[in-house]
Amino acid sequence: MRVVGADGKQVGVMETRDALALAKRHNLDLVEISPKARPPVCKICDYGKYKYEESKKKKENKKTATVHKTKEVQLRPRCEQHDFDTKVAHAVDFLCHDMKVKVYLRFRGRENAHKEFGFETVKRFLAELEDYGKADTQPRLIGRGITVLVQPLPKHQRAENPYAKHLDDEEPEAPADESNGQDDDEKLNSAFDDLELPEEKQEAN
Repeated sequence: MRVVGADGKQVGVMETRDALALAKRHNLDLVEISPKARPPVCKICDYGKYKYEESKKKKENKKTATVHKTKEVQLRPRCEQHDFDTKVAHAVDFLCHDMKVKVYLRFRGRENAHKEFGFETVKRFLAELEDYGKADTQPRLIGRGITVLVQPLPKHQRAENPYAKHLDDEEPEAPADESNGQDDDEKLNSAFDDLELPEEKQEAN
């Protein structure tokens, strides 16, 4: 086996009994760290401390690991410019938050006869995302739609999100003012106050 000393330096290849004797002289343990290597690699160290450091490394790796969620953006072959721009803004925002974006365009009815318009729309959409993400493949026709997955670019490569403030400012409309003391049911009932029932009309005649 190949032995690494307590100071991290290579000791060399030696028999197991010799490596154990060396570890014992230092009041340490002989720990196998690379069993699949040829020859296997062992380290002279404190086994308890070694396990603690390995556990700490795993926790740190979990914290730094990037978990990509996937968001879907749906398009139409003849997408209006305002709707198109809104979907671009949302896609850019997803990518800037390290999310993958699945772009899906579905054909309906006669749109199936002109799939070239759909491909043009998807390619135009991807062009808008070039500074923020990169498509895994070329857009593909699957079933009745075109689909492509966009991966976010690394933070140091992608542009800043120009839509961040705009999307943050989008708030739901405030509820209607009910300070006049009349709730919706009262308003609804008052609309029929002046109507005569059929029986009342007959009596009047």
